[in-house]
Amino acid sequence: MTDQQFREAVERHGDMVFRLAYSYLKNRADAEDVMQETLLKLYTEQKDFESPEHEKHWLLRVAANECRKLLRSPWRRRTGSLDETEETAVFDRPAQSELFRQVMALPPKYRAAVYLYYYEGYSVKETGELLGAKASTVQTWLMRARGQLKTKLKEAEA
Repeated sequence: MTDQQFREAVERHGDMVFRLAYSYLKNRADAEDVMQETLLKLYTEQKDFESPEHEKHWLLRVAANECRKLLRSPWRRRTGSLDETEETAVFDRPAQSELFRQVMALPPKYRAAVYLYYYEGYSVKETGELLGAKASTVQTWLMRARGQLKTKLKEAEA
């Protein structure tokens, strides 16, 4: 991969990789680390991609694997966060902010499935391929995530 091709790939897919990592990890610094690791793997990858869509799919798969690897690391399991306050995004409407907060409160597998399905527009089958799960499992995750969001948003409304 040439430097120019790499720059173009980063421009096209860098934000998407970061958003997926952030949806998994809920931590900006960790998401940036995963994004850098993923992009480094892209830079050192010696294979040619069939299309930009194939490249995007490969990047999302690598990013998801890197997130899971980070979540499984012994260091992360044995240590706690220095500050328990989580970063929050700023939205124009309070409803958007509340929805984002509730989505980020979901377990990592649900957050990743919701992000890929609803925000990136992947099908259930494609989401399953990216997350290393069967399509039926992804459907279950999405159903459970919607149920949890519905309950929590109704509680917040009341």
